Amino acid sequence: MTATILLSIGIVFLAELGDKSQLMALTFALRYRWWVVLGGIATATAAVHVISVAVGYFLGTALPTRAIAVVAALVFLAVGLWTLREHASSEPEDDPEEPFEAPVAGGSLLRRTAAAPFFVVLSAFLLAELGDRTMFATAALATDNHWAGVWLGSTIGMVAADALAIAIGILIGKHLPEHAIGIGSALLFLFFGALTGIGAGWPELATPQSVAAAAAVPLIAGGALWVLRRRARGAEPETVAEHVPGVTDRSR
Repeated sequence: MTATILLSIGIVFLAELGDKSQLMALTFALRYRWWVVLGGIATATAAVHVISVAVGYFLGTALPTRAIAVVAALVFLAVGLWTLREHASSEPEDDPEEPFEAPVAGGSLLRRTAAAPFFVVLSAFLLAELGDRTMFATAALATDNHWAGVWLGSTIGMVAADALAIAIGILIGKHLPEHAIGIGSALLFLFFGALTGIGAGWPELATPQSVAAAAAVPLIAGGALWVLRRRARGAEPETVAEHVPGVTDRSR
């Protein structure tokens, strides 16, 4: 049993290094508290790996992976747009060195309680991992090894890999203002959503082309946000001059 656990930990940990799951964990860590993100990842991982080791490879191939990928893409895009909309109308903090802390009150619904972010992380990882290569690897391991050892080891391996990404996200978050983190995480969510959707719709497309096409979505969204903010700032002096008595617009 011990050998099976260690084997599963090693295989899954190495398989997850540089995978989209780590990037997702880092992105969520920029947005929510680390223990909420880690709890959601651990719960989703345990649930997915229960399916893979209990039923095995044949159920994994029968899963509607394309439909699941489409739903996951929509979830990522929705979270990205929601986050971008949150920060589109807000101004950067006066102190650019102030580290990110999720407010207890006055923020969005997703940051007011631990429950909402937990279910966001849980659902996102459930959808992302169903039909993923890690699920198939876990199912393959379970065919020749004890299912409990494979389940425990694969869960530990994936959580450990994602915990590493969360730690990186925490370090990054300490040196960036909340506004920059919000915009950056929104653009990353849009990238993941576009990449997942492209993979579901055009699986024959090579990885470099898929990444390039997916990167266009956050670039377009970021450019649109920049234009909107520039226009809003350009209109601000005129608005002040029109509504404050005795103030004239010198640009006229």
